[in-house]
Amino acid sequence: QLQLVESGGGLVQPGGSLRLSCAASGRTVDDYAIGWFRQAPGKEREGVACISSTGGTRSYADSVKGRVTISRDTAKNMVYLQMNSLKPEDTAVYYCAADPSGWCDYGGMDFWGKGTLVTVSS
Repeated sequence: QLQLVESGGGLVQPGGSLRLSCAASGRTVDDYAIGWFRQAPGKEREGVACISSTGGTRSYADSVKGRVTISRDTAKNMVYLQMNSLKPEDTAVYYCAADPSGWCDYGGMDFWGKGTLVTVSS
């Protein structure tokens, strides 16, 4: 059974950067497509970025494109979300999730972490 644990959230000023980490255990990250999602207070959960099981496909939401990069380290069984030029509207709980199909389908995620809070504020 795949387990996912996020870390790296915190308080950052507008314009700053954070790198979120998603540690996988139980299975290897290259068996899954791994996505990052976020949910802000009072808003629906939003898919932010995804990397396919082969690593050959990476997709991004329009709201973060150009500011966010998803990557993975298969040797460490980790997936990362580098976020730059952060804005107050990026404030949310960020989750990583896994899709066993291997394809980036935000609706197909079967395994979820508990989330890490990112707050962008001066």
